[in-house]
Amino acid sequence: MITGLVDGARERVASGFRRMVSGDPTGAPDWVRQLEHGTDAGYFGPGSAAWAVHGALPTIVGGIRALLMQALHPAALAGVQQHSRYEQDALGRLAGTTQWLTVVTFGDRAMADRECARVRGMHRKVVGTYDAIADGGAVAKAPYAATDPDLLRWVHVAFTDSFLATHLVWGGPIPGGPDAYVREWAKAGELVGVQDAPRSVAELREQIDGYSPVLRGDEASARTVDFVRNVPVPAMGVPAYRALFAGAASTLPDAHRRMLGLPAYPQALTRPAVAAVLGGLGLALGQSSPSQRAARSRVEGLPAQA
Repeated sequence: MITGLVDGARERVASGFRRMVSGDPTGAPDWVRQLEHGTDAGYFGPGSAAWAVHGALPTIVGGIRALLMQALHPAALAGVQQHSRYEQDALGRLAGTTQWLTVVTFGDRAMADRECARVRGMHRKVVGTYDAIADGGAVAKAPYAATDPDLLRWVHVAFTDSFLATHLVWGGPIPGGPDAYVREWAKAGELVGVQDAPRSVAELREQIDGYSPVLRGDEASARTVDFVRNVPVPAMGVPAYRALFAGAASTLPDAHRRMLGLPAYPQALTRPAVAAVLGGLGLALGQSSPSQRAARSRVEGLPAQA
């Protein structure tokens, strides 16, 4: 009886989590099932750094960190605030990002290409103006477009750095090491229009540093930080989410953290707290996700290479 109760609770946690991140009432939308079909192993495949990082639970923490980093770029933040309903439908936006990440990582090349074409189509609609600060401190309206190569690259490096940073703290070994992950994920960036994507950790750090004159913390970024800190999750999940948020913030460079108005979160505290949350989720979700199982089934069914 006790075993049945534990299994039931575990299944409720797993199904609730998958519904939240996928945006589908069943927790297994059509695009997950389609991962089982295709004609190749995809752009990465089993044994790749991308599969290791994106198939692990620290991606949850990495996603939070990526949102915080993106809030530092005023043009990127304006695009999100003006062209998405993230405050009204935060989980819907999460589901869209999850779909792109998962399909490009685990799908075959044709499916990944279609998914990236969908994202590029969305980017073409994201244009507007934001408050830019001139050298003398004056504020003036400046145009932005999500297809701008410099802006696209910022989103890419913020994403790459965040998923890598959190995996290095809470994840397992990366095949080929951190450089392999940065190099592989450069392909995903190129598929959505990124130019000169970094191909090593050193290049990644150099490119992030190059954005320093543009990045800032202001009222708009403070509102975003407050929203990310208080994302509407079920009441029973609030303590766990607070631990994940603190963990994400603890991996930010001090300069970025201060710009965002965040306190110092000692990793001596966040490391075990996040590990406990991810460990609990791992027990509920199992060793692999439905996406990974579908992708492995596809790859195992491919004809042997001569």
